Amino acid sequence: MKTPYIIGITGGSASGKTLFIKTLMKHFNDGEVCLISQDEYYKKIEFQPLDEKGIANFDTPFSIDNEQLAKDLQDLKNNKVVHKEEYTFNNPALTPRIITYQPAPVIIIEGVFVFYHPDIANQLDLKIFLDAKEFVKLKRRITRDQSERGYSIEDVLYRYEYHVSPTYEKYIEPFRHEADLVIPNNNGFEKGLEVVLSFIKLKAGSKSS
Repeated sequence: MKTPYIIGITGGSASGKTLFIKTLMKHFNDGEVCLISQDEYYKKIEFQPLDEKGIANFDTPFSIDNEQLAKDLQDLKNNKVVHKEEYTFNNPALTPRIITYQPAPVIIIEGVFVFYHPDIANQLDLKIFLDAKEFVKLKRRITRDQSERGYSIEDVLYRYEYHVSPTYEKYIEPFRHEADLVIPNNNGFEKGLEVVLSFIKLKAGSKSS
């Protein structure tokens, strides 16, 4: 197998990365694209940095086991199979499953910090940045964290003001200019998706529709 083509997709929290990638992946068969989520590499809660109030801050580039992520990405690039224990967001009611990443012609790695760490960023052949206005991201974050994670509105707003927003300004937005493609996602990403989909199909030699 040829050396895989590696694509990094990033953007601020609630910029729409998850939906973009889910929509994208529907167009590929098994073996054409390997998808890695940076979320699977969060450190356990006891190793998370704390803010001034002693609250665990998961919204920093130091919340991720970047050394392991960079190693796994390199192994996939060398056409090695990678096994990874699922991250369950510190939910003791869930039993982590083992995720298997298979080498593929195209590897997509997504996450808010994939441009920040050189050991990861330097392995990327294409960088894509999903962009959205601040009020749009905040609205999405409130909806997601209340419905999926059971956070109160006060907790969501606290984390957004003191964790998410400062992190975006310091560790994410400064790397926007390094992106090969910036996709606006305030009201939809259809045009950007079409461009990315066509390009990946070419790189993957895809026969799927």
